[in-house]
Formats: sequence, structure tokens, C-alpha cells
Amino acid sequence: MIALLNTSIITSEGDYKYTSQSDSEVASAINEALGISGDQDSDFFNCGLVSHIGHESTANVMTELFRDMGVDYAVKPDRTPYSQGVGDAALVFKLNGRPPEGKILTAEEIREIGYSWGWLYRTA
Repeated sequence: MIALLNTSIITSEGDYKYTSQSDSEVASAINEALGISGDQDSDFFNCGLVSHIGHESTANVMTELFRDMGVDYAVKPDRTPYSQGVGDAALVFKLNGRPPEGKILTAEEIREIGYSWGWLYRTA
């Protein structure tokens, strides 16, 4: 299972590795995780996704960004606590700037601010 996070937060004690990813790399990995494409022998094949995106507006924006990248996946908001285990992967969606306090951003405003994707792996 791949966790979706909207920040690169360390959820439990351990060693981690974080690597930046492009939109196309994310699209390929997510489609592979959903069993839509890719190498069936891959670690990601058909492993699924679980959202830990706490706000509906962020989930909606991520869904729109995924669609723009060719990923047909609706991100659902979920505030369930998440603790990353050894070997677990999380896809992190991270804004490149800070929005004004209390501002709910549209997908277009997020594109203007800029965002990045990254894989957060717990290695030990």
C-alpha cells in the first residue's frame, strides 16, 4: 500500500529516504500501483493507495492534478492517523510556498505557487 500525504512528515521514529519525483514519474508509479500499467513484477504493481489527505480541498486539488497527469484516481479526504512502517512508501504532495492563513487554494492557485512530489521511504 502506498500512503498519500500532503507533507513530508516523519510519522514514527526511524530512518527515512526522500526523493523528488516529476509529474510523469508520479503518474507512472501511481498507474502501476493501481494495476493499470507497468511491469507486473514491480514492487508497486497493484499494491493500491491509501489517502491520508486531511482536507477535502487538498484531496480535490490532488485529484485534478492527477487527472492532468493521466491518472484516473479520486483522492478522498481521510484524517486517519498514519504511522509509516519499515519498507513503507508514501507519496508526498508538497506546496513550494505558504498560502495566506485560512486560504483554501484552487488547483490554478496551487499551480501558481508551485508544488512538488516526492517519495518518502522508511528504511529502518
